[in-house]
Amino acid sequence: MASTASATAVLARRSFCSASPCARLAVSLGSAQRSSSCAASNCRRSFVSWSWPRVAVASRSVPRGNFIFLSENVASVRGIHGAQAGRRGAAVMASSSSSSASPVGTIVSEPSTPVDNSSAGDSVEPLTWRASIDFKGIRENKEAIAANIINRKSTGDVELVVELYEQSVRLSMEVDKLRAERNAVASAMKGKLEQAKRQELITQGKELKERLAGLEVSLAQLSDKLQREGQRIPNMTHPSVPIGSEDVATVRKQVGEKPVFTFPVKTHVDLGQDLDLLDFESAAEVSGNKFYYLKNEAVLLEMALINWTLSELIKRGFTPLTTPDLVRSSVVEKCGFQPRGQNTQVYSVEDTDLCLAGTAEIPVGGMYMDSMLTEASLPLRIVAFSHCFRTEAGAAGAATRGLYRVHQFSKLEMFAICQPEDSEALHEELISIEEELYTSLGLHFKTLDMSSEDLGAPAYRKYDVEAWMPGLDRYGEVSSASNCTDYQSRRLNIRYRPEHNMMRDGPKTKMPAPVFAHTLNATACAVPRMIIAILENFQQADGSVVIPEPLRPFMGGMEVIASKAKK
Repeated sequence: MASTASATAVLARRSFCSASPCARLAVSLGSAQRSSSCAASNCRRSFVSWSWPRVAVASRSVPRGNFIFLSENVASVRGIHGAQAGRRGAAVMASSSSSSASPVGTIVSEPSTPVDNSSAGDSVEPLTWRASIDFKGIRENKEAIAANIINRKSTGDVELVVELYEQSVRLSMEVDKLRAERNAVASAMKGKLEQAKRQELITQGKELKERLAGLEVSLAQLSDKLQREGQRIPNMTHPSVPIGSEDVATVRKQVGEKPVFTFPVKTHVDLGQDLDLLDFESAAEVSGNKFYYLKNEAVLLEMALINWTLSELIKRGFTPLTTPDLVRSSVVEKCGFQPRGQNTQVYSVEDTDLCLAGTAEIPVGGMYMDSMLTEASLPLRIVAFSHCFRTEAGAAGAATRGLYRVHQFSKLEMFAICQPEDSEALHEELISIEEELYTSLGLHFKTLDMSSEDLGAPAYRKYDVEAWMPGLDRYGEVSSASNCTDYQSRRLNIRYRPEHNMMRDGPKTKMPAPVFAHTLNATACAVPRMIIAILENFQQADGSVVIPEPLRPFMGGMEVIASKAKK
């Protein structure tokens, strides 16, 4: 039976009174009330319009994207979701009043399958995008996924995802059944009928319409909840990845030996001050802690690192690219990062949906969003230069001083898109390139196969390169290389159509189904960390620093950074 509940609303972009001759307008469902009077002459009817986040109608939340069409006192919910555009929602009766009192909503028909939204709460933000998650595959591999979540210490709940998916399947079948019945009634009414039979069909059609409207609202709500929970499931893990914390990471390769010094070793902070290369104090006054100025030869060193790395990667077939510093928060989320979390590493621009990119991986992935690539174009190899911005939430202590953890820095990132069967080999190629670059600079480093708890949500497997930093007296991460398989592409919708599977169907060619590509990313050069490694490893007894030979042509032939007093 019908039930009633108070509804609240806020003024939308524009609204019209429901009285003739005023126009009828679709307005979005909403949460905080404001009533207004019609601007038409001699019309004093009040109207209300709606906008997100939600309106409570008969104690049930209605998702964003629904529209109310006001016509006299009747409003019907339409456009339940972007993915269900054109479907009808629950019929709602909205009362008009000349006062500013809240309108009252009445659901004509309760859904036959109720959906529990108690966990959603009013704080849940609307879905702005949907990932192409293989829910059927999750159900079929539930045990393996549950173990993977435990191994990665993730917060995903595979049992809940499977339960919601099965509810969604059952409810979809019920909706389809009602649609078929409604269509059958509509077809039956096309012929010549007796009045009693026609009236019977009309009544039956109205009942089906009302039942279907309620079910479609429930299905949309269930679909949203399933999508949210599905997005919390991390990528699967390569079988060779060590299980556990960062401490169990295994060494894949070690290059060189720790340098031996016959004099007291300085940190890069001390060297930067003595050689007039770094200014942290002025940056702290201007911008705050964890910012810095590069000066004199340090500027040339940064440019040399960038240009040398670019030249080396272009030789290897990479396409150079520069990227925007600002990206939409939805793109950040699709790449597997959390822009709004409590300890997020992402800076968000207030009152916008923009974020400062923490890595070029995000805008480069976004550039190929919603792409249908040709098989012949794969693999794509890109090297992108960008500025990176990170909050470094929770980072503190002596180990993070100086350039090691900063809020802004320059970086060259390798990004690749390939066919699924090629991603593991391409991952090995990317980490080998990193190892070759750092070897040619004369650095001592080790490459680690990172543990399951250190992978993050997107990575199937991740290698880290840690270079020896004598001044810090420890190894420090200078780069990483991750194979994200189809985790990001299912969110960014990056696909390709296999050409070798095309089939002839008579005179026509049958196109194969599109396939989600695999994405990979790897640090080519994170400038501040590389400056640390160069200054600390190549310092001399007289306080100078020898420039690695590959960088010298990019610094005008300079071989040594010497004290200004000795020049």
